[in-house]
Amino acid sequence: MANVLRNRADEVEQLPKLSNNMPKTELLLGGIYKISKLLTALMPLETTLANVAKALPSLLRMRSGAIIVLAARGEPEFIASAGVSDPHLSRAGNVRPAIEKIVTTARVLVIPDTRNSELFRANLKLSPSRDAIPIAFIGIPIRAGPETVGILWIDRVRDGADHDEDIGFLTMVADLVGQTISFHRTLNSSGTQVIQPRRKREAAQRNDPGTYPPVEMNFIAGESPALKQVLDIVSAVAMTNTTVLLRGESGTGKEIFAQAIHELSHRRKKAFVKLNCAALPEGVLESELFGHEKGAFTGAASQRAGRFELANGGTLLLDEIGEISPAFQAKLLRVLQEGELERVGGTKTLKVDVRLICATNKDLEAAVSNGEFRADLYYRISVVPIVLPPLRERTGDIQQLSKIFLDRFNSENDRELAFTAPALDLISQCYFPGNVRELENCVRRTATLAHSTTIVPSDFACQKGQCLSSRLWKGSPGGVRAINNLASAKTMPMLSPFSAEPCDTSTTEVPVAKCCDSNDPPGPTMSPCATKRDRLIDAMEKAGWVQAKAARMLGLTPRQIGYALRQHQIEVKKF
Repeated sequence: MANVLRNRADEVEQLPKLSNNMPKTELLLGGIYKISKLLTALMPLETTLANVAKALPSLLRMRSGAIIVLAARGEPEFIASAGVSDPHLSRAGNVRPAIEKIVTTARVLVIPDTRNSELFRANLKLSPSRDAIPIAFIGIPIRAGPETVGILWIDRVRDGADHDEDIGFLTMVADLVGQTISFHRTLNSSGTQVIQPRRKREAAQRNDPGTYPPVEMNFIAGESPALKQVLDIVSAVAMTNTTVLLRGESGTGKEIFAQAIHELSHRRKKAFVKLNCAALPEGVLESELFGHEKGAFTGAASQRAGRFELANGGTLLLDEIGEISPAFQAKLLRVLQEGELERVGGTKTLKVDVRLICATNKDLEAAVSNGEFRADLYYRISVVPIVLPPLRERTGDIQQLSKIFLDRFNSENDRELAFTAPALDLISQCYFPGNVRELENCVRRTATLAHSTTIVPSDFACQKGQCLSSRLWKGSPGGVRAINNLASAKTMPMLSPFSAEPCDTSTTEVPVAKCCDSNDPPGPTMSPCATKRDRLIDAMEKAGWVQAKAARMLGLTPRQIGYALRQHQIEVKKF
């Protein structure tokens, strides 16, 4: 880092000397490694730089910042920002004079206090007040050879600390970004399509309203029909501002699908904010969502923006929405209906523009019937409900997901483990009531305790009589339902991704979900001595004689359930 500063020391007139604080230096070097990995990802340039911008706040102190890529005439081609809430600022309006100076001089620009800078005073057309917050500004030219192809800038609340190490870090980041921009432009000029400009994509979508952008989420893997059906729905709803309710069992990846909706929407350049409603008591939840004024309650030493404000222009995910109290439901409903709120302890009404995504594994219909959840709020958040398929409906994806989790484990632990074919076959037969989260747990545990570089069937805990999953569902009187209490699907059949599969008419037995532990019974809810007919009746009773719900409990399809009912001459009860 010191070498980088020496090579570009002429760009800063009064650059402080580097600190000898090794822990912070090591932290920044680790940040360079993280940025390098992001820049080498096989993604469009806009997406890559957006990921870099989002990573910067976790690597150094900053209030906001942006990576601005310049077109041939020096005008911004696109901007990847972080922590920018003012739309004018996101277009480089408030910092334009500073940016123009960096482009003109091709030098690093450090302004310790923007209140005393003509660059910012002239642009804002306001004289800074004495009690205004002091803000420091750092701007770095992004170069590709001798040409300035962009600007990297951040600002932060001035606290008297030196900027030397951060300038060195940002200089290295700017150098890496410049190389990436040059690489993409070289490929484009040679005829290789790497970047599809956003305006071309949107123009194509305007010409063909039925066309949606493909789902290109490297954190969503799988080729199963159930998953593809969900992704089609995600692509469709992402193009609108409609409120989405994600439903499904625990561990199905509701947060990941919410992020996919955000990344595919026109709000993708803005913030994606998430909050688990069940993790906070009601008083704290209100402050977290709506913010609070200074002195609003004991400990409120300063004004704080809530999650709605932070997500303004972007997307807000409220996980475990079914756990909020009736009193708080009324407050949330007002925000959703009117698009405005007041901070706790405040009287000023704030307008917010937020795309809301809610998630739950609770039976909201039952909660409404019991008076635990407001019906008007239910209809407000459940405009487009999407049921995420459990892993037992995606058995064809298990091997691919297992390899991904093992690759992630290898990368994090500097290992080179691999599955044998029999090991993959074994894991594909497991039930996994905890879904994808449990699968990842299984892969990590097995990889950690593996005796060689290849994972064989005997390495799995289930082959040693230590299957944690089977103990969980066997120890509960409700079986698997104690873990994956899926919300009722009878109110959302049009968006349920579960499709009937061809039934095997060569057998009269009810196929049941398998468990990879040979010492455990094959069914998820009954004892070994129970017949398959008994298991089927038990599942139908617990599902209220709704065949689709019983099918999900047994890991089957509705068509298979219907065939089994006929084969076992079980009369369906009607209510």
